[in-house]
Amino acid sequence: MNLEWLAQGVGIIAFIIGITTFINRDERRFKKQLSCYSAVIACHFVLMGAWPAGMSAGLNALRTLITLRTRSLWVMAAFIALTLTLGLAKLQHPMELLPIVGTTVSTWALFRWHGLGMRCIIWCSTVCWVVHNFWLGSIGGTLIEASFLVMNGLNIIRFRRMQRRGIDPFRVERAVIEQASARADGGRAG
Repeated sequence: MNLEWLAQGVGIIAFIIGITTFINRDERRFKKQLSCYSAVIACHFVLMGAWPAGMSAGLNALRTLITLRTRSLWVMAAFIALTLTLGLAKLQHPMELLPIVGTTVSTWALFRWHGLGMRCIIWCSTVCWVVHNFWLGSIGGTLIEASFLVMNGLNIIRFRRMQRRGIDPFRVERAVIEQASARADGGRAG
């Protein structure tokens, strides 16, 4: 019983950390906060004995930080392979496939997309986690992922409305991506 309370307590801490994640327009802050949340929720899942979810969330934490440095297809493929290998190795119930699918989809989104497209794909990934966490009985996990679903959904709508009015909510992010691309191209040319 004490381990159950500890696990649920860690889940509540993850909920507190993650509650404001999707409000960030700045992609670097968004990814750093998402990574911190993922590390704490990974501990929660391991304490609950949900190894595929724990491994997926742990890989999410590392993967999200790495996407701050690279969007390499090879790195993306390595994380997808790790997610599938580690997650499927401990699979005990079909519902445990949901975090594996969610992590695979969000890995693709974080490496290949940005801005509104990335958030829409991550929203779909979040659906997998909500269903899994509810099935698992994870109070903090269900609360945070349901909150992510609502908050990210509302922000997607808000950012889309801004775009329709001619306002680019991801202007700063786009400029950073363009600068990084120009530096990479300049390094190759020299």
